[in-house]
Amino acid sequence: MQDEHDAVEPLATDLTGIDTRTAGLAQVTAGYLLRAPRPTLFECGPAKSIDTVIAALHALGFDPDDLAYLVVSHIHLDHAGGAGDLARAFPNATVVVSDLGAAHLVDPTKLNASARRVYGSLHDRVYGDCTPVQQEQVRAVTDGEVLDLGGGRRLELLHTPGHAKHHISAFDPDSGWLFAGDSVGVKLPGMRVIRPATPPPDFDLALARRTLDRYQSLEPSTLWLAHYGPLREPMAALDEALERLAAWAETAERAWAEHDELDHVAETLAQRFADDIAPDVDDPEATERLELLNGVESNAAGLLRYFRLREEGRVADDSS
Repeated sequence: MQDEHDAVEPLATDLTGIDTRTAGLAQVTAGYLLRAPRPTLFECGPAKSIDTVIAALHALGFDPDDLAYLVVSHIHLDHAGGAGDLARAFPNATVVVSDLGAAHLVDPTKLNASARRVYGSLHDRVYGDCTPVQQEQVRAVTDGEVLDLGGGRRLELLHTPGHAKHHISAFDPDSGWLFAGDSVGVKLPGMRVIRPATPPPDFDLALARRTLDRYQSLEPSTLWLAHYGPLREPMAALDEALERLAAWAETAERAWAEHDELDHVAETLAQRFADDIAPDVDDPEATERLELLNGVESNAAGLLRYFRLREEGRVADDSS
């Protein structure tokens, strides 16, 4: 059985990483605990592995009344699926989520049904159903709201759509830390470069680029990815994220013009970007981790949906 201490990694004097052990694997989804007068956890992972996160918080000395906030970047189950369980374990905690996604944490019926359709057999093995968060424990936020952590510490909450319309990020102006969820992309162990995360149902290329531009204007000191860990040269990373996003979109659009089928677009992307991945042969979990979150089919489906909606004039042109 996994020792809860193994899921904990000191990252700075007032920041601790918690490996959620999504799918029982290391370094798939990260939680970040900010130690402040009002302690705040950013991301909690799926319901299936939430006991690991709860045990890690207890191992760090947190009693049920001690956690002030859980901030979730968006309501996809690998980020927020365990929110209801964690809220019950820490009944004084407020779950902070975009106002566009909050209702789905209070009543996750549609969220769970959608996830079952998307994930199929992986749903029960990896994610599990999101359980409801009590309405009184939810704070629905909009762009620019500030989370007061006490002692002069604060987090600026930003509406950062693109990956999902309800995506938010948190910026700590004192440290320059930017907790970016999935909005910058994915860089798991074994990935040479940042891979964009462009899933359906509401990926928007124009908004994703706008979000990355906004991050550059903040000049953060560190980007903290949910998948996985810190990017210590954030401006270079943001340049790379924009370049990789453009490359994936251009490749997918050319493939779409050749043959309007998901399989063709996904195969083209997989071939074009095969060299992005070089798993460590000494890492026994490398292949399974990358297969779980490499996202080629998901990325292809999200890009195709965006192109079709753009053609119909239902989303903004990404060149505008």
